[in-house]
Amino acid sequence: MTAFTVGVSRDFLDAQDRNVWGDICLDRLTEAGHSWEYLPRVVDAFAPEDLAPYDGVIFAAPAVTASSFRDGTPRPRVLARFGVGYDTVDLDGCTAHDVAVTITPDGARRPVATAALTMLLAVLGNVAVKDRLVREHRWAERDQHMGLGLSGITVGLIGVGNTGSDLVGLLAPFGVRVLGHDPFCPPERARALHVELVSREELAARSDAVVVMAALTPATRHLVDDAFLATMRSTAVLINVARGPIVDEIALVDALRAGRIRAAGLDVFATEPPTSGIELLPNVTLAPHALAWTSEMSRGNGGSCVQAILDVAEGRVPAHVVNRDVLERPGFQARLAAALP
Repeated sequence: MTAFTVGVSRDFLDAQDRNVWGDICLDRLTEAGHSWEYLPRVVDAFAPEDLAPYDGVIFAAPAVTASSFRDGTPRPRVLARFGVGYDTVDLDGCTAHDVAVTITPDGARRPVATAALTMLLAVLGNVAVKDRLVREHRWAERDQHMGLGLSGITVGLIGVGNTGSDLVGLLAPFGVRVLGHDPFCPPERARALHVELVSREELAARSDAVVVMAALTPATRHLVDDAFLATMRSTAVLINVARGPIVDEIALVDALRAGRIRAAGLDVFATEPPTSGIELLPNVTLAPHALAWTSEMSRGNGGSCVQAILDVAEGRVPAHVVNRDVLERPGFQARLAAALP
């Protein structure tokens, strides 16, 4: 095995250079004989000189663009994304330069599913409103903010992949009916999960709560638009812990202001921090794209990233490569084989 030099993006650190994520399993790299270090600077997008010193890079926030690689400049064999989203990664550019990109679905699925359930319960129970009643000494108004029980309602999932399926399991003890809209979910899998697959329009019309669990792609951008919101029940709520641009945020602001839907719970936004005015509405429960940030996610995502680096260092294909075309490229195959003794 060739010893790897691994870079870790600096956005994991706070102003005192402490890793705010805690244990992300970097000690496993040291134990396996590899060296690692934090990149010397914080960047919004990687430049070739940021990536060139490393055989592998673990990163969270920085984007990977067409300008992140330069012909003739060394580049990593693997970029391990700490999370499941990769909409800020130029996959074609990575593939063209024989760089594998991995994500961490196993590490994120339960924390994100738990975050979705947490937000759903908070919104249905009017937790944010009731918190304000106590802080603002408005105790007598508590009977004006009755919550909606979860048991027996219909929950519609936009996306029934790994994380959506985990949420189905978490919802099971509440006795809810679950609808799903996901063109990639096989019917037999939906049946095993007791999820009824329906059209986008039917999901909007029948659900008491709509939960967005899909990945952001060109096909899912603004999937929840003005027409979708207009089809929802006025008593229904919308939860989004996936990616902000899946929801047309301006349309959502209009629907909430007009009372066309009851409430929303958002951990993600079209722009972050939000600029649409949604943060000013009283019938919205908000989190700063951090509701799933727990010690469980730290260890899970970190362990998955580290395993991807170790796999490549030992000449194996990592489990969660998203630019699968790279695996067929002779250049990547040669770089993978070069790690072997």
